[in-house]
Amino acid sequence: MTTYKSAIGAVRSLKAKHGSTWSAISPENAARIAVQNRFKTGLDIAKYTAAIMREDMAAYDADSSNYTQSLGCWHGFVAQQKMIAVKKHYGTTSKKYLYLSGWMVAALRSEFGPLPDQSMHEKTAVPKLIEEIYTFLRQADAVELNDLFRRLDAGEDVQSEIDNFETHVVPIIADIDAGFGNEEATFLLAKKMIEAGACALQIENQVSDAKQCGHQDGKVTVPHEDFIAKLNALRYAFLELGVGEGIIVARTDSEGAGLTQKLPVSKEKGDLASKYLAFVEAEEVAIEEANDDDVLLKRDGKLVRPVRMPNGLYKFREGTNIDRVVLDCVTSLQNGADLLWIETPTPHVGQIAHMVNRVKEQMPSAKLVYNNSPSFNWTINFRQQAYDAMLEAGEDVSMYNRAALMDAKYDNTELSYRADEMIRTFQVDAARDAGVFHHLITLPTYHTTALHMNDLTEGYFGEMGMLAYVRGVQRQEIRKGVSCVKHQRMAGSNLGDDHKTFFAGDKALKAGGAKNTSNQFEPVPVLEMAH
Repeated sequence: MTTYKSAIGAVRSLKAKHGSTWSAISPENAARIAVQNRFKTGLDIAKYTAAIMREDMAAYDADSSNYTQSLGCWHGFVAQQKMIAVKKHYGTTSKKYLYLSGWMVAALRSEFGPLPDQSMHEKTAVPKLIEEIYTFLRQADAVELNDLFRRLDAGEDVQSEIDNFETHVVPIIADIDAGFGNEEATFLLAKKMIEAGACALQIENQVSDAKQCGHQDGKVTVPHEDFIAKLNALRYAFLELGVGEGIIVARTDSEGAGLTQKLPVSKEKGDLASKYLAFVEAEEVAIEEANDDDVLLKRDGKLVRPVRMPNGLYKFREGTNIDRVVLDCVTSLQNGADLLWIETPTPHVGQIAHMVNRVKEQMPSAKLVYNNSPSFNWTINFRQQAYDAMLEAGEDVSMYNRAALMDAKYDNTELSYRADEMIRTFQVDAARDAGVFHHLITLPTYHTTALHMNDLTEGYFGEMGMLAYVRGVQRQEIRKGVSCVKHQRMAGSNLGDDHKTFFAGDKALKAGGAKNTSNQFEPVPVLEMAH
């Protein structure tokens, strides 16, 4: 890694080589610019962050308390402010990632306008968002380091902070949906995502052109052979681009999927296709009872007809979903996946653990990426779990209506306190008991944006007027030290001023100065009260 001192030495050597034509170039200034842009390409980022994830996975295997977390971000600025806040509050970005949600790309980043999560958005929007996020994170590095260099110029002893600076660049787990086409299409898109900086790609086993949001109905899965081909495509994409430690997250939607589009070809009893076909619902028929053009299978020495929907899709047998999830997970891990993603109907540690423990019987190192989804009603789910636990323990629950536990009248009850404590410890509990290595919230910034705009709008256009913004936003930013309260600096104004000085010297036209209203946000000295 290039350091400030090594960069100075490199530029001095170049100056000596090129002579007087480089007389205006300052080695110190050039070194500052170089250090402020540690990552020159997206592939640099992908290699760096893949190594971080591998280290974190090993740490989790040793101790489940070393789980990791992320929040979904739909814009580079949102991701940037998240990571700035992480560094401010926790002093390090360790074990804090970013998640790129296909749902949010569809809903917020498509040129078609808002779309449902059905892979209808432009596939190029995904790598473009990855690139955008890393552009903003690299700019956060540049802005923070520029402040440090200014302090160094002013005589402060901050050299150690510069030398040990921790980047805002962290791993992204990026959603490639079901691959946006066949395995070649998946391969080509994966390369674009990796080139943009993604070190971890999440792919699901739904039919690409019939993809549905994991929390909606109508999901159609593909046979294992088709999914394995896409896992291979992702691995080849990583290898072609030199990201040998790239991470593949294999997602199964089988828990909630009841349909398949294809019947795979079984070559011998008990093979993977045979196991998949065994899940398909079928009815026994005699050959003379079969209709023209019926699809028939031989099963346990009998002739059966798979149940086919009017649209040509085939149904799975009721009650096979968990068995299908387990087979999906084991098969994915046996064929190159590094992490698993299981969509569940509710956030219930016991239910997740039931599936994961069955997978671990065959693949002991199995680890999950788990979606702490806003599609779950967390309050009602955990209040019902608390209710059931109290009932099982023989406690009096007569004051509670299990079907109406969302009611605000229950907010300050013993049941609600227990439920909230279960929510608070959910990630720790699931990491320990259900093999969850990475916890993410897919759509948090979608919901926070909507909530904050609702609150600001209500006050600003009402009687509060400008006070709604000042009291609810700006005053909070100032007192909580939110970086973008000085939005000119955050957008690069100070950075640009310093660069212009490097390039033009005293002739530089700079934005900073006495008339810059950002000076109003400088720390105000606290005056001692007169006695």
